[in-house]
Amino acid sequence: MMRHLSLAAVLSACATPGLQASTLLDEDFQDGNISGWSTTGTVYTNAYYGNYSIGLRGGTASATYSLSTSGYVNVNISLDISAHSLEYGERCIAEVSNNGGISWVNAITLFNGQDNSALYSANSVAIDADNKPQLMIRYRNGGSDYYDYCYGDNILVTGDVDTGSGSSSGGGSNDDYYDELTGNGNVSRSLLTYTTLMNGSDPGSRVNLSAYAVPQNAAHPQNAFAGRLTLNNEATSGSFSEIKDTYNYTGSGDNTRKHLPEFSFQFIQTGSHIFPLERGSIASTHPNWEYVLTPGRVWRESGDNGYSRAAIPFALQQRNANCMHNGVMTFLFKEDGSTSKVAYQISSETCLYFKADWWGLPSATYTPETIANQNLLIQKYQEEIANRMPTKSLSALSADYPGTDVSAFEAPNSTDANHVSIAGFIYGGIHYRGDCVTRSGNYPYCDSIVVPSYSSAKSFFGGVAMMRLENLYPGVRNTSVASHVPACNSNGNWSDVTLNNLLDMATGNYGDATYMADEGASHTDNLFLSDSHSSKISYSCGQYSRKATPGSQWVYHTSDTYIAGTHMNDYLQGQQGSSADIFADTIVADLWEPIGVSPTGQYTRRTYDSVEQPFTGWGLMWLPDDVAKIASFVGVDDGEINGQVMLDSNQLDAALQRNSADVGTVPLTDYRYNNGFWAHNVAGNLSGCSGAQWIPFLSGYGGITVVLLPNDSVYYYFSDNDTYYWLEAIQEAHQIQSACQ
Repeated sequence: MMRHLSLAAVLSACATPGLQASTLLDEDFQDGNISGWSTTGTVYTNAYYGNYSIGLRGGTASATYSLSTSGYVNVNISLDISAHSLEYGERCIAEVSNNGGISWVNAITLFNGQDNSALYSANSVAIDADNKPQLMIRYRNGGSDYYDYCYGDNILVTGDVDTGSGSSSGGGSNDDYYDELTGNGNVSRSLLTYTTLMNGSDPGSRVNLSAYAVPQNAAHPQNAFAGRLTLNNEATSGSFSEIKDTYNYTGSGDNTRKHLPEFSFQFIQTGSHIFPLERGSIASTHPNWEYVLTPGRVWRESGDNGYSRAAIPFALQQRNANCMHNGVMTFLFKEDGSTSKVAYQISSETCLYFKADWWGLPSATYTPETIANQNLLIQKYQEEIANRMPTKSLSALSADYPGTDVSAFEAPNSTDANHVSIAGFIYGGIHYRGDCVTRSGNYPYCDSIVVPSYSSAKSFFGGVAMMRLENLYPGVRNTSVASHVPACNSNGNWSDVTLNNLLDMATGNYGDATYMADEGASHTDNLFLSDSHSSKISYSCGQYSRKATPGSQWVYHTSDTYIAGTHMNDYLQGQQGSSADIFADTIVADLWEPIGVSPTGQYTRRTYDSVEQPFTGWGLMWLPDDVAKIASFVGVDDGEINGQVMLDSNQLDAALQRNSADVGTVPLTDYRYNNGFWAHNVAGNLSGCSGAQWIPFLSGYGGITVVLLPNDSVYYYFSDNDTYYWLEAIQEAHQIQSACQ
């Protein structure tokens, strides 16, 4: 109770003059009474060392309390929640609704790793709770069995009696307080000022990207954005500075690569967030680039003269390829359509062969629009954010696990940290994430940075799709290529090759068995640069002659994984109908959506023709949270979702080197390749371990690594300096918990 009284006193002291502070609900359950709560499942009063809480046992349990805040403004909601005995994927949830339960805003969610019965606090739930006839507070048990426990406690709702002087929001017209910003707006700004955004000249100059970030004292925005933002003169405006150009794409003169594609897209604001209606690579008439748009932020600064300020993260992705150049744009707006120019800057990438900076200040138009299903879109966006894995700074590892050398995770084995886009370590349900380093300071929206998959898609798409199909239709891995890929049925080289051979890179069809010789040959342009499925599959099926018995010789071909995707698509359509799609139905609907992968991560590159064939062996894109969730699903949860086995366990075990009867093929000494997954024997490098130590990992062109450790942890980094070191990071993870097999 002391904490509650102190918080109420603070709220009262900070209240707007002329308003009277009141406590609307103060519930700590110390009387052992839960009357007034609407419950389902097993809900009871729990006593733990003299402290009483409301307890929820089992996955169907929930408890809801309703109250009215009519006549009150500046309403604040705080509450506590704790959890016990959660497995991975299970959760305890506290949430609030301001519309009678039509939609809910997450207050706090606990996962496995946060289930030690300690109380976690939400001190100010990000929801507009002023003048609501039915405000609802709900605890839910998101476990999967009867022995999962959630507890709620210390609920305090306070508000100011509305005397007619208006709310503390400053009289603005934005009444959505999702993720409310509590600063007063007095920001000291020297870069991208009001004057610059309104009257500055193009192209301006590069600045530290902190100028695009939400400043410490930002106030909640007064204006609400819903409609279309259009940039002007993209093809001729802006400035460009080349860092690296391996293939001589540009010269000293003007070039289409030096300018942004046409930009005209719809966005919706909710509270202090803004998000695009289109996610993933967006098809463009530009010959070189396509946009990837991700969620950003909106806020108010006193110096912006009544305008709200928005920042939108975006990336340029090379057309028909996988390189990703991350940037951010910012502008001022009012909800009547008034807007400033738009400043933009790109100062980092995940791309080995083309590195550059872009920046500019084009004029723009904001067209307010009525967005169809806007409330539903906002609800889905808020769910996306609420379902992200709990995140801490990578530096927090040294505090959570004393003695840990964090630098080994940031850039292992002397990898150049300047070329690392993002690095992370997942352990105990926590996503420890490094900074997003750029040439102009840290990227300010690390949650929204986009990274490419390159060949890590061979594992998380090609291999995982086969395991899902094998779970649904046992025996699919042994079906022949010629029976499912007509283009491979004409030369006689594919009748005895199976889907499993394709995913093991052991078809027996190749040109040169020297390590990566075929993959590095110039003729692979016929795969990577072709727009159509017919061209890509013709090359893939016809380029190589028979040299060895299928299954006997490893030779790396991205074309083989492209055939595998075509094969699986045909097989799935035979089972589920001609409209079935191996990525949309088997990967996204069955797996990625249930584990909470973002709309960005639910995208794959496809051919530009009517076939729209997924590339399978490259072409995925992810936000950092997507990487953490997908890798945990495969490497920690063993392919299970809420206790249900989704992947064939034999093939998953084989990919992760846990099936001695199927270890895959041998690319190099102490390396294996199985079902699209690599493995490396690190025997002698992990203290206290004896015998062979096969560590499975994913690898992508340029410097992409995802390691799935046997101690239920995941390490990843996305870089572009053609280095792939990870042993030092694994040794540090081994010190946290043994990785011995």
